[in-house]
Amino acid sequence: MSLLKIFYKKPSAIKESTEAVYLLAGLGNPGREYRETRHNIGFMMIDSFAARHNIKLNKVQNKAIVGVGRVNGVRVILAKPQTYMNQSGQAIAGLVRYYKVLLENLIVGHDDVDLPFQTIRIRPAGGSAGQKGMTSIIDQLGTQKFARLRMGIGRPPGQMDAAAYVLQSFTKAEKEMLGTFLDRAVDALQCYLTEGLETAMNRFNAADKD
Repeated sequence: MSLLKIFYKKPSAIKESTEAVYLLAGLGNPGREYRETRHNIGFMMIDSFAARHNIKLNKVQNKAIVGVGRVNGVRVILAKPQTYMNQSGQAIAGLVRYYKVLLENLIVGHDDVDLPFQTIRIRPAGGSAGQKGMTSIIDQLGTQKFARLRMGIGRPPGQMDAAAYVLQSFTKAEKEMLGTFLDRAVDALQCYLTEGLETAMNRFNAADKD
């Protein structure tokens, strides 16, 4: 046997991490003027989740404000796209690729005018139902097969245009209930992370049907 064979030791293969990474995204529009509008309830949800779990949203990455942390041992990426609502897919698709997130570990929270205020619907997949941020994400990912947490903001009153309605602030009465609504949405996200999508759907989806 040659000295080369005696003293050469083949380096062990570098093992890639197999740890699951979850991407929790909330949709909204950047800018102070949109901060408290109905369309930004997805951002509010992510802010509430970050505050509860002491995750700092302190990075700007892939056109999103991002926070990285752990919840009950699960690695999570929190994201608020900064591309404006109708281009949200640019940020989400970029983060999915960067962090190598499996689509089964992606959930997107957004406002929904077709659901009564304070109603939550968790779904494993589906179309955008006209929500432009979701349309953009579906287009960028090339699939509808990812979870979403729909947060009801109610229908616009009278003949008001829905596009104008979602860019208004919540009413005084709604603001008094908003904290409880957001707490329940955060509970739902946490359940999704630690107990799975089906359990979260069974526990948090409202009893009434769409």
